[in-house]
Amino acid sequence: MRLEYFQMIDRVALFDEAGERLEAHSTVPMESPVFEGHFPDHPLMPGVLLTETMAQASGYLILALTRFTHMPFLAGVEKAKFRSFVGPGASLVIEARRIHQGSGYAVTKAKISSAGKDICDAELMFRMLPFPEGLSGRMREQALGLGLALDAPAPEA
Repeated sequence: MRLEYFQMIDRVALFDEAGERLEAHSTVPMESPVFEGHFPDHPLMPGVLLTETMAQASGYLILALTRFTHMPFLAGVEKAKFRSFVGPGASLVIEARRIHQGSGYAVTKAKISSAGKDICDAELMFRMLPFPEGLSGRMREQALGLGLALDAPAPEA
């Protein structure tokens, strides 16, 4: 996990196309400038970054399910609940499941757990838009680097 660069996912552990589900793993870094202010001498992962982590796992799920035909942009967060704290060094399991797609939007349910304990969960809505120039290939490379390999060829540009 590289907090300063908003790279929240270390690797994709599972992509279940039939079940429309993805599982990703991450380890919170032991040191980060984020922890200097959140909170001094009591470092905790900010809830907004946990939400971003769920959004990234959900985004990769949507990209894989749609074969990178459109870019999912986070458009809404609902029913977010934070149940426990996350500190430096924590190993996170992030799960995302698509619950709806249509009319230019996709909705997922996502959750994070650590050591078998529920950390947070939320429903996330994404606006599906054409890829900005050059972003499709970069997103495919990034997904492949995280272990999200797809059998289908890239759609023609």
